[in-house]
Amino acid sequence: MSLEQWTKVDDYFNGLLAPSDPALDAALEHSEAAGLPPHQVAPNQGKLLHLLARIQGARTILEIGTLGGYSTIWLARALPEGGRLVSLEADPRCAEVARENVERAGLGKVVEIRTGKALESLPRLAEEGDGPFDVVFIDADKPGNPDYLAWALRLTRPGSLIIGDNVVRDGEVADPASTDPRVQGVRRFTELIAEEPRLTATAVQTVGEKGYDGFALALVTE
Repeated sequence: MSLEQWTKVDDYFNGLLAPSDPALDAALEHSEAAGLPPHQVAPNQGKLLHLLARIQGARTILEIGTLGGYSTIWLARALPEGGRLVSLEADPRCAEVARENVERAGLGKVVEIRTGKALESLPRLAEEGDGPFDVVFIDADKPGNPDYLAWALRLTRPGSLIIGDNVVRDGEVADPASTDPRVQGVRRFTELIAEEPRLTATAVQTVGEKGYDGFALALVTE
């Protein structure tokens, strides 16, 4: 099977189950025009995040890594009236573009985008008494994943869901000798999840227009 075939299958399912949406399409176009890298989730993956948040009954969501706000919009649309999403973005330009995209989607009162390194923003969230969050979506620099997991555990409760994106890395995650810090970050992240008695988890491989990758899903049990 090839990336071309995977993309055709994605296009088929997206056309039926995650069809073109003006706000989401505009977010992609605006992000591209602003020169942001095309690292956002695919439409069917965004819909999966949306469904997971709805199944979870989430009222509060924490996103680590905003980019242009594409996944932010998918997640925020899953929230009920009165719900809130906090998204952390290190790059000021990405944060600016994401705010514009979120406002255009009519979610400016639901979403708060905080600019700065996540490992500086996360302690402030804890100090301010934010949380517990019902869903945490981790999609930032992969070497930071172990630290993000530790903070996710501090800012969640039993029953919360932690989602880690891009954990397969084209299959490189299975190579213990990899010298890629992103791969090693994901490996340590996964090992910590496995060792953590408060979590029960799995990982799902995906193929599609974004290539070969996957998600980790961890439920906080105690």
